[in-house]
Amino acid sequence: MSLKEKLQQDLKRAMKEKDTFKRDTIRFLMSTIKQVEVDTRKELSNEDIIKIIQKGIKQRTEAAKQYQEGGRKDLYEKEMKEAELLKSYLPRQLDDEELKAQVKQIIKELGATSMKDMGKVMGIATKKLAGKADGKRINQIAKGLLS
Repeated sequence: MSLKEKLQQDLKRAMKEKDTFKRDTIRFLMSTIKQVEVDTRKELSNEDIIKIIQKGIKQRTEAAKQYQEGGRKDLYEKEMKEAELLKSYLPRQLDDEELKAQVKQIIKELGATSMKDMGKVMGIATKKLAGKADGKRINQIAKGLLS
Protein backbone atom coordinates (compact mmCIF):
# COMPACT_ATOMS: atom_id res chain seq x y z
CA MET A 1 0.00 0.00 0.00
CA SER A 2 1.36 3.40 -0.94
CA LEU A 3 1.69 6.20 1.57
CA LYS A 4 -0.94 8.19 -0.30
CA GLU A 5 -3.44 5.32 -0.01
CA LYS A 6 -2.71 4.99 3.70
CA LEU A 7 -3.36 8.71 4.17
CA GLN A 8 -6.66 8.41 2.32
CA GLN A 9 -7.74 5.45 4.47
CA ASP A 10 -6.78 7.28 7.66
CA LEU A 11 -8.69 10.35 6.48
CA LYS A 12 -11.83 8.25 5.95
CA ARG A 13 -11.39 6.62 9.37
CA ALA A 14 -10.94 10.02 11.06
CA MET A 15 -14.09 11.30 9.37
CA LYS A 16 -16.10 8.26 10.52
CA GLU A 17 -14.76 8.59 14.07
CA LYS A 18 -15.43 12.35 14.01
CA ASP A 19 -11.78 13.03 14.93
CA THR A 20 -11.64 16.61 13.63
CA PHE A 21 -8.00 17.20 14.58
CA LYS A 22 -6.70 14.17 12.69
CA ARG A 23 -9.11 14.82 9.79
CA ASP A 24 -7.98 18.43 9.37
CA THR A 25 -4.27 17.60 9.65
CA ILE A 26 -4.47 14.81 7.08
CA ARG A 27 -6.64 16.94 4.79
CA PHE A 28 -4.07 19.72 4.87
CA LEU A 29 -1.30 17.23 4.05
CA MET A 30 -3.34 15.70 1.21
CA SER A 31 -4.04 19.14 -0.27
CA THR A 32 -0.32 19.93 -0.19
CA ILE A 33 0.44 16.65 -1.97
CA LYS A 34 -2.27 17.34 -4.56
CA GLN A 35 -0.93 20.86 -5.15
CA VAL A 36 2.59 19.55 -5.79
CA GLU A 37 1.20 16.90 -8.16
CA VAL A 38 -0.72 19.55 -10.11
CA ASP A 39 2.29 21.89 -10.23
CA THR A 40 4.73 19.20 -11.37
CA ARG A 41 2.16 17.33 -13.51
CA LYS A 42 3.23 13.95 -12.15
CA GLU A 43 2.14 11.35 -9.62
CA LEU A 44 4.29 11.61 -6.49
CA SER A 45 6.24 8.62 -5.23
CA ASN A 46 6.43 7.61 -1.57
CA GLU A 47 9.85 9.31 -1.37
CA ASP A 48 8.37 12.58 -2.63
CA ILE A 49 5.52 12.35 -0.12
CA ILE A 50 8.00 11.64 2.69
CA LYS A 51 9.86 14.85 1.76
CA ILE A 52 6.60 16.81 1.95
CA ILE A 53 5.83 15.28 5.36
CA GLN A 54 9.32 16.11 6.63
CA LYS A 55 8.91 19.70 5.44
CA GLY A 56 5.55 19.89 7.23
CA ILE A 57 7.09 18.59 10.45
CA LYS A 58 9.89 21.13 10.24
CA GLN A 59 7.44 23.99 9.63
CA ARG A 60 5.27 22.96 12.57
CA THR A 61 8.25 22.56 14.89
CA GLU A 62 9.54 26.03 14.00
CA ALA A 63 6.08 27.55 14.43
CA ALA A 64 5.68 25.81 17.79
CA LYS A 65 9.00 27.25 18.95
CA GLN A 66 7.85 30.76 18.05
CA TYR A 67 4.50 30.25 19.78
CA GLN A 68 6.29 29.04 22.89
CA GLU A 69 8.54 32.11 22.90
CA GLY A 70 5.45 34.28 22.47
CA GLY A 71 3.71 32.64 25.40
CA ARG A 72 0.98 30.99 23.30
CA LYS A 73 0.88 27.57 24.97
CA ASP A 74 -2.38 26.57 23.25
CA LEU A 75 -0.96 27.12 19.74
CA TYR A 76 2.38 25.56 20.73
CA GLU A 77 0.61 22.36 21.81
CA LYS A 78 -1.50 22.25 18.62
CA GLU A 79 1.58 22.57 16.37
CA MET A 80 3.48 19.90 18.32
CA LYS A 81 0.50 17.55 18.18
CA GLU A 82 0.29 18.02 14.40
CA ALA A 83 4.04 17.36 14.05
CA GLU A 84 3.67 14.12 16.04
CA LEU A 85 0.79 12.98 13.84
CA LEU A 86 2.85 13.67 10.71
CA LYS A 87 5.83 11.79 12.17
CA SER A 88 3.67 8.68 12.40
CA TYR A 89 3.64 8.53 8.59
CA LEU A 90 7.42 8.54 8.25
CA PRO A 91 9.45 5.33 8.10
CA ARG A 92 11.09 4.30 11.36
CA GLN A 93 13.84 6.78 12.16
CA LEU A 94 17.35 5.45 12.75
CA ASP A 95 18.68 5.87 16.27
CA ASP A 96 22.06 7.58 16.76
CA GLU A 97 24.08 4.35 16.78
CA GLU A 98 22.44 3.01 13.60
CA LEU A 99 22.88 6.37 11.90
CA LYS A 100 26.52 6.59 12.95
CA ALA A 101 27.17 3.10 11.53
CA GLN A 102 25.50 4.01 8.21
CA VAL A 103 27.45 7.28 7.88
CA LYS A 104 30.72 5.47 8.77
CA GLN A 105 30.01 2.98 5.98
CA ILE A 106 29.40 5.79 3.48
CA ILE A 107 32.63 7.53 4.54
CA LYS A 108 34.52 4.24 4.15
CA GLU A 109 33.03 3.60 0.68
CA LEU A 110 33.99 7.10 -0.48
CA GLY A 111 37.42 7.00 1.12
CA ALA A 112 36.65 10.33 2.79
CA THR A 113 39.26 11.48 5.28
CA SER A 114 38.69 15.15 6.09
CA MET A 115 36.14 17.95 6.18
CA LYS A 116 37.01 18.66 2.52
CA ASP A 117 35.01 15.52 1.66
CA MET A 118 31.94 16.65 3.61
CA GLY A 119 30.00 17.63 0.47
CA LYS A 120 30.46 14.21 -1.14
CA VAL A 121 29.53 12.41 2.08
CA MET A 122 26.40 14.52 2.63
CA GLY A 123 25.31 14.13 -0.99
CA ILE A 124 25.27 10.36 -0.80
CA ALA A 125 24.14 10.12 2.83
CA THR A 126 21.08 12.33 2.36
CA LYS A 127 19.97 10.27 -0.65
CA LYS A 128 20.67 6.91 0.98
CA LEU A 129 19.12 7.82 4.34
CA ALA A 130 16.20 9.90 3.05
CA GLY A 131 13.22 9.52 5.32
CA LYS A 132 15.19 7.51 7.87
CA ALA A 133 17.08 10.43 9.40
CA ASP A 134 16.91 14.21 9.41
CA GLY A 135 19.57 16.03 7.36
CA LYS A 136 20.64 17.99 10.43
CA ARG A 137 21.39 14.77 12.35
CA ILE A 138 23.26 13.28 9.38
CA ASN A 139 25.34 16.47 9.13
CA GLN A 140 26.23 16.47 12.83
CA ILE A 141 27.34 12.84 12.79
CA ALA A 142 29.30 13.24 9.56
CA LYS A 143 31.09 16.30 10.99
CA GLY A 144 31.96 14.36 14.12
CA LEU A 145 33.37 11.45 12.13
CA LEU A 146 35.33 13.57 9.65
CA SER A 147 36.90 16.05 12.08
